[in-house]
Amino acid sequence: MTMTTPYRCKNETRRALVRNTKGADGKPVLNGIDFLEVATADQKTLRVRFLHPLPGQSNQVPPSPAPPLTPANVVIDGGVRIRGIRVGTVGATDRVLTVTVAEPGDFSTYVFRLVTSADDPAPPTGFDPQLSAIEFSFKVTCPSDFDCKPAEACAPPSVSQPEINYLAKDYASFRRVMLDRLSLLLPRWSERSPADLGIALVELLAYVADHLSYQQDAAATEAYLGTARRRISVRRHARLVDYSLFEGSNARVWVQVRLKPGRDNVLLSRTSGQGPTMLLTRVEGSDAVIAPGSAAQQAALTAGPVVFELMDDVRLFRQHHELPFYTWGDKECCLPTGATRATLKGHYPHLTRGAVLILQEKKGPKTGAETDADPSRRHAVRLIRDAVNTKDPLNQEPIAEIEWHAEDALPFSFCLSSKTDKDHGEDEVDDVTVALGNIVLADHGRTMAEEDLGTVPPVRLFRIPARHAASSLGGFEIGREDRSGGPRQPVPPRFRPALQGKPLTQAAPYPYREVGEDLRSAHAAMQYRRATVRPQIVSLTSTDEAGSTEWTAKPDLLNSRQLNDCVVEMEEDGTAFLRFGDGRYGNRPPSGSRFTVRYRVGNGAQGNIGADTLAHLVTENADVAGVGNPMAAQGGQEPESVESARQNAPYAFRAQGRAVTMRDYGRVTERHRGVQRAAASLRWTGSWHTVFVTVDRSGGSRVDARFEADLRRHLERYRMAGHDVEIDDPRFVPLEIEMQVCVHPDYFRGDVTEALLRLFSNRVLPDGRRGIFHPDNFTFGQTVYLSPLYAAAETVAGVASARVTVFQRQGLPGTEALHTGELKLGRLEIARLDNDANFPERGVFRLIAEGGK
Repeated sequence: MTMTTPYRCKNETRRALVRNTKGADGKPVLNGIDFLEVATADQKTLRVRFLHPLPGQSNQVPPSPAPPLTPANVVIDGGVRIRGIRVGTVGATDRVLTVTVAEPGDFSTYVFRLVTSADDPAPPTGFDPQLSAIEFSFKVTCPSDFDCKPAEACAPPSVSQPEINYLAKDYASFRRVMLDRLSLLLPRWSERSPADLGIALVELLAYVADHLSYQQDAAATEAYLGTARRRISVRRHARLVDYSLFEGSNARVWVQVRLKPGRDNVLLSRTSGQGPTMLLTRVEGSDAVIAPGSAAQQAALTAGPVVFELMDDVRLFRQHHELPFYTWGDKECCLPTGATRATLKGHYPHLTRGAVLILQEKKGPKTGAETDADPSRRHAVRLIRDAVNTKDPLNQEPIAEIEWHAEDALPFSFCLSSKTDKDHGEDEVDDVTVALGNIVLADHGRTMAEEDLGTVPPVRLFRIPARHAASSLGGFEIGREDRSGGPRQPVPPRFRPALQGKPLTQAAPYPYREVGEDLRSAHAAMQYRRATVRPQIVSLTSTDEAGSTEWTAKPDLLNSRQLNDCVVEMEEDGTAFLRFGDGRYGNRPPSGSRFTVRYRVGNGAQGNIGADTLAHLVTENADVAGVGNPMAAQGGQEPESVESARQNAPYAFRAQGRAVTMRDYGRVTERHRGVQRAAASLRWTGSWHTVFVTVDRSGGSRVDARFEADLRRHLERYRMAGHDVEIDDPRFVPLEIEMQVCVHPDYFRGDVTEALLRLFSNRVLPDGRRGIFHPDNFTFGQTVYLSPLYAAAETVAGVASARVTVFQRQGLPGTEALHTGELKLGRLEIARLDNDANFPERGVFRLIAEGGK
């Protein structure tokens, strides 16, 4: 009985030998299986192809006549669930043997084998022993994601690993290892007294090894984002995936400066000969105005107040201390929510474009007492044009018309004049709300005196080329004496100074540097992007034999090249380190350079002081009487935690930084302030592709020329090359809705109707809620449902029942939406219902009220 060895080979050499080897008569010597395939869907027919024609065919193998193959010559082994596959019929055609089986096999591997007979497992005469069997699967016709050819691999031999305790790296372990080694080298030495010289040397080496092991472990720990503990390490890892660790930001506050009696048209500079103009929170016993550099200033700073500094110069006018509003003779007058203009009493020739005013409730509307004024009703606005000084044509009283930025629209109403309640005599009260002028922006932080950072150390380490490194340890030499005889390369010393003061101030640029028509609002002064926040290094100077050099702090040195730049790196305790370039990315400071620095300290939420807490001004200006902050400071944020960066940084690179698809254009457009939703469409305009961006602005504002220009600048950084961008208004769909309401008998029909019309409006309600048809309640493609209309109507007191009789697009009569309860809109369509009699084409809401009183 002949058995074959189950080799696992990666080549087809044996198959080629059987195919090409021929006898003296020129005919093949042996035959063998080439491949097998499952031929039918029922998996019961196997088609086996051989290398040469089968017995009984033309050019048969072997050369002498041999009996053809029969079912007795075929055996199918293997299987897990289905075993003992029975062979039915066998038919030969040239080189193909067709075999049918009684039933298909399972999903395991089977072996098709040619045997001489049931009692003799050897291959039939004339068949190669290695190519007389083949593995196959009945399920090869089933769909699969994998390669049909199995991967053959020889398993490597298993090797026993030595047991190594990698945790044995502390002082005690090192001491034990060295003592054990010495016991082998010096078996007679058994002294273990701490006073013994040998023990002292062993413990000294164990101590050094313990410190070295700690440094190695620390370096390995800091090498990965997931295990790093130092903030600087996490910052560097995060920067590799374009994620910037946020170091916090300082707060900003609007400050009013008051003048002494008889002083007018005074310039208060943000800096003086003593440094920046500082403002301090209230310190008991200190004057309102403190001379810079005086003992009073040192005493006030010793008390630990929160320090702010002016961000710009300000021209002060006594007339602007308090500006009353003009009510045109009305006794109960108010500025409504959303107002962007008002009238002042008197002429103000110095109230110019860009000036900031703070509207402040001065008296309680119901009592007329200043102590009853609501301190939360204060709002900053910035004028977009000079005050228009004119007169009331009725009584020739001087007045001034002012208008402020749309972004500064009033978030709530201001009562200008009122009548007190019955308990307070129902007296008329004027100047309930006033405007405060002489406003300037200040931010948290104190500029420190010039600080000495030390000198860049001299070169003490040299790198020796490989051909000369045999005379020194590891290719390095210490000192200046050349003992190797070859050229040496100096290794630049490390210079990474730390700032003594902390925390270093992180601030965004001053917001009001605009020129021309692009004037920013007062609201925008408190809103800034994290990417614009920078460490406040006022000046960084190095001095050497060649002179003085100014250095600039940058977020990184990737684009610095041969520039005098450095990077400020913050540690977890607030200490700031300065990292300089390597000569390729940023210049390296030469040895012997002495550095001095000025910077600001004060950062984070500590600067978010409350209103009316700034009480002291440090200035040498003798015309100033004092300062105050009518509104609370805001914008101060704490540094991002290391854990937050560890969680967010791995996903930073997934943020889309360019617009490729139309969905991308919509998303990056929505990042622009003032954009509620956006949708984009790509069209071929004849010569190139144009992306039409349809914008839904907050509050339903139109896409005017100014907004379009600003949005274009925003999209330019994301726009794909070859795409033009056009910005469109949305397609508003006016609605027509009619509602019949039954009023409860105990309610007045007029009051209920008024409440319903107010609710189903496009305005902001007095309580701050939006009307049902407010523009911000709808956006692109948003379906208008009928059920919220019923739910809203039921909330109004006095409504017994409600029924909507008309629910359709204006001008397109139909009952389909009324029956289905939903009015569907297209992708670029937005529902609109202003119910404005002046513009009936913008939607109509008809209310029919019945019943009531």
